[in-house]
Amino acid sequence: MSSDLQTNIPGAEAPQPQADPGEVILRTEGLTKHYGGVHALIDCNFEIRKGEHVAIMGDNGAGKSTFVRQITAVEQKTAGKIWFNGDYVEFEGPLAAREAGIETVFQTLALADHLDVPDNLFLGREKRLFNLGPFSILDYKGMREATRRGLEKTGVKIPNIRNTIQNMSGGQRQCVAIARTATFHSRLTIMDEPTAALGVQETAQVENIIRTLKKAGEPLILISHNMRQVMDLCDRIVVWRRGRICANLQKEETDGEDVVAYITGAKTQPEYEIAA
Repeated sequence: MSSDLQTNIPGAEAPQPQADPGEVILRTEGLTKHYGGVHALIDCNFEIRKGEHVAIMGDNGAGKSTFVRQITAVEQKTAGKIWFNGDYVEFEGPLAAREAGIETVFQTLALADHLDVPDNLFLGREKRLFNLGPFSILDYKGMREATRRGLEKTGVKIPNIRNTIQNMSGGQRQCVAIARTATFHSRLTIMDEPTAALGVQETAQVENIIRTLKKAGEPLILISHNMRQVMDLCDRIVVWRRGRICANLQKEETDGEDVVAYITGAKTQPEYEIAA
């Protein structure tokens, strides 16, 4: 058995989410990460509901990406609890988080330039027709068909899926990374600055994919510094500052100027005053 499998902890061994587990897809309690003497993430209580799109904002070094690395088990948390899809979980590694239904698009994309689209989408999760002892016969046709379905579901247009990643534009590469969420039926998608290095047209294409996910009722965590993008695409904004959450804002109850005030430290919601 792989050591990278998900571990579900029975409810009796850990507190259960206060919210309806049928509605909350992800919840953290007291999530903390230390790198030696550096406290990068401190006592973070966060939740996202099914169908909800939540933006995470904050200055560089505020703890946004660190938070994502903990819930996806890229790193192991120092303290805290995580519930996913109604279960208390201890993911032993990124593969366990992916198998549970958390798909993450990191800034680095994690694509293999010399492989084509299906090979990238199924890298490490290849479909097999059958095994012959130590050898396997891969189901290339099945992987290509699943790739086309995933691209169609998200509205991604790739003229030739047999083209290698190194011959694609930045926007096409980003779209391939995002298409994994549809190909593997993710329960939660996380995007870390998905349009930071893209042009106007490519950014619009990625934003359309995010809207498609919203229409399909698929929850999304979006890390972004783009205020227009956040206000346009997300339902709620959670602001990080110096490793702590300092604000939890409904989009319709705030504006860009207000969000910037929380990011810079000019304002802090009363329940998060310790972050001031």
